[in-house]
Formats: sequence, C-alpha cells, structure tokens
Amino acid sequence: MERHPAFEEYCECIFELHEDDLDVIQARIAERLEVSRASVSQMIDKLTKAGLVETVDNHVQLTGEGTNLATTVVRRHRLAERFLTDVLGLSWAEAHHEAGKWEHVMSDSVETAMNRLLGAPTTCPHGNPIPGSSYVDPDTRPLGTLSAGTEFTVSRIPEELEFTPGLLEFLESSSIQPGRRGHVSSVDRDGSMEVDVEGRRISVDAFASARILVTA
Repeated sequence: MERHPAFEEYCECIFELHEDDLDVIQARIAERLEVSRASVSQMIDKLTKAGLVETVDNHVQLTGEGTNLATTVVRRHRLAERFLTDVLGLSWAEAHHEAGKWEHVMSDSVETAMNRLLGAPTTCPHGNPIPGSSYVDPDTRPLGTLSAGTEFTVSRIPEELEFTPGLLEFLESSSIQPGRRGHVSSVDRDGSMEVDVEGRRISVDAFASARILVTA
C-alpha cells in the first residue's frame, strides 16, 4: 500500500534510530528530521491511528505494518545510494541527498531492476545493511574503543553520522570508507584519535570515533 511521503519519512527515521541503538523518543525524532517537537507529536498521533507505530513508556516503536513500510523505504534508499555512487559516480553526500527523493517514488519493478543491475549488494556505500539482502553482520566495534597501534578495517558508517553536517564529505575525502584498512596512531583522553588510512594521517574527533564501526 502506498503511503504519504511524510509517513514513510517518519517510519524510516524510527527504523534507523533503532538500528543505531538509540532511544527512539519524540525529541530525538525531531532532532533527526529537523522539525519541531509539536510537529512530531502530531505526526506520531497520525501514525498511531494508521497502525504504523505505538508508544510504550515514551518510546516510539514500529508495528509490524510500520516495520514493513520502513524496510521498503530504507531498502530503496540504500539501493539508490549504491546506484548513484557506483554507477553515476556521485559523492557520498550527493547520493545521500538524492536517494532521499528516490526512496519515495521508486516502484517495485525499478527496485528489482536496480538490485539486479548492481549485483544484489548487501550494503549501501557507507556499509549499512540493505534490508532483505543476504547481509551478514560482521563482528564490529567502535573505532574509539581501539588502542594506539591497533590495525583495523572500516566496516560501517552508521546513519547517525550521515546526518551530521559535513561529516560524510570529511569521511569520504579522508578515505575512511568500508573496506579501507588503517591503524590507530594515537588516542587522546577525550576520545579523539589520529589514524593512518591509505598512507594519510587523519584526526578523528570523539563523536565520530565512538560511532564509526570497524573490525580489528
């Protein structure tokens, strides 16, 4: 069943907040979507009446129907990002922005054709799993938990970082991308660190290092 883009946007947001192990409360939804808390409250009421969400102990949860809608939107968004970067050569940031439009208009047939063209990818360019794919969750840990001298391979850039202004551009230009290998050069008391990736030394602040997922 087709849904209004706003319904899709909210269900997608709730899905991704949960995926990043964040408490899904209305204040956090408002922050992620950059809307007022009053707007979120009104929309949650509408989503509840539509049978897409429920609120338990002030935490917003997707119902079965809401989860189905969210996974469809997230799958199309991440497939679109993969197409836009791998085939059209757009940057991470451009692809993320454009995929936010494509996810609402992509048909089943286009989704199927795109998945076939791309060879059934399991992740988006940032390493986040594509729902319904054969993705296997690797044994990852936050970059910020590693000590100096530890070697690592970048695995995943969570959605929370994708919504941080300027961060996707920084990570892409610094080659901090899934599959790239590096090692920790130094760690500061505040959690920030310096890492060597692809022969370059890069400073990563505590916010990003606590969220970038790697295998070590």
